[in-house]
Amino acid sequence: MKGIAELLKEYRAKNEATAVERLRFVGALDQDVYNITAPFVVNGTEVIAGRIEARDSEMAHIGFFEKQDDAWVLLENTTELALQDPFVTRIDNAWIIGGVEVFPSAEDPEKLAWRTCLYRGTSLTELTLVFQGPVGMKDLRLKQLASGEIAVFTRPQGEKGGRGKIGFCLVKNLAELTVACVEEAPLLAPHFADEEWGGANEIHLLKNGQLGVLGHIANFDSAGDRHYYAAVCVVDPATSEIVVPMTIISERADFLDGPTKRPDLVDVVFSGGLVRKPDGTADLYVGISDADAQKRVIRDPFVKFEG
Repeated sequence: MKGIAELLKEYRAKNEATAVERLRFVGALDQDVYNITAPFVVNGTEVIAGRIEARDSEMAHIGFFEKQDDAWVLLENTTELALQDPFVTRIDNAWIIGGVEVFPSAEDPEKLAWRTCLYRGTSLTELTLVFQGPVGMKDLRLKQLASGEIAVFTRPQGEKGGRGKIGFCLVKNLAELTVACVEEAPLLAPHFADEEWGGANEIHLLKNGQLGVLGHIANFDSAGDRHYYAAVCVVDPATSEIVVPMTIISERADFLDGPTKRPDLVDVVFSGGLVRKPDGTADLYVGISDADAQKRVIRDPFVKFEG
């Protein structure tokens, strides 16, 4: 298992400068839009979901933005979701829209707690809450397999996961998704050093049935500043094993200069989604420094593992 320092060295030795674009959002009333999803199409409309939040706050909600010319414009009359860090997948021909709910802690109302929530629907105007994950867990992700089973990626912290590691299990259907099965999902083979952490952000079903995991890997420096990198690995759902180890695919220096929420968040790239293209490239959509959203063209990180 390689740590961030070694992964970064390997990445920088092969990295190439590629096209980068800042995304422009309209309708967020001077609030930041960041930690976005990749575009997805709902009933014929191309949409991005993004975290909308004031610069001095952690209380966010999800906005859905429609592509219009060179901007993404906020859609009206969509379901109100008071969540951070949206993610999207399809299960049983319906949309699953998820995010992180933040609320006062039961143990200490002066502190915040959080959990991942999942909403289901066939449109953005009729989304219904179908699952609330364990308190204290972010980065819960689902992907339906060709068999109909659902791959579940978890991110426990504490005694089981340290600062945050990825767990994995399979369920037959959404009805089998419970807090207990999420909490009991075994950790994948060692993939983050104990002083580092990360999680899954978006799951891709590859042609060979394996799962391409777009995620992030992170650590603190000696000053307490955070450093987040976009990363990928490949998991075999049949064996619950990582078959291609974690690899960094982008860092903050690859993107345009821009605002930051706080000084300790300058060096943050939070993977949002990946659009794989027939020419062997992919568009990587990311949140930047908890205040910005950008897109970078990269080589498709999964195509070479699909044989």
